[in-house]
Amino acid sequence: MPITTTTHLNFRGDARAALDFYHSVFGGDVVAVTYKEAGGVQNPDEADWVMWGQVVAGTGFRVMAYDVPSRTPWNPGENAVFVSVRGDDTEEITALWDKLAVGSTVVQPLEPAQWAPLYGMLKDRFGVVWVLDVTAPYSG
Repeated sequence: MPITTTTHLNFRGDARAALDFYHSVFGGDVVAVTYKEAGGVQNPDEADWVMWGQVVAGTGFRVMAYDVPSRTPWNPGENAVFVSVRGDDTEEITALWDKLAVGSTVVQPLEPAQWAPLYGMLKDRFGVVWVLDVTAPYSG
């Protein structure tokens, strides 16, 4: 039976905006269930926060997100997670980069690298670090 792994991003009040942004970049379908919709409201100020959400695209892209409630400790950290997007089409990776780069801080511009035809790293406006690259044949 095949299994999949999905990057699960944790926010504090920004999950819906992040999911909508990633949907605008990668397409697909967005699902977001609020604490209110799930009957899990413990803080009325957080009723409309996302308890469970995801973006799933036909290309295989999938990301999950939720808003960590204030009763739970949360620290986004500095380099706890990188989301890696890899493909073999330079134009597709460049187009995704251009969309993700809006409002972001570029750590490493998307450009040819010694190990890949294109490689770049950025931190988006939600503090998530993305690494995009065009795959190269591995000769180990």
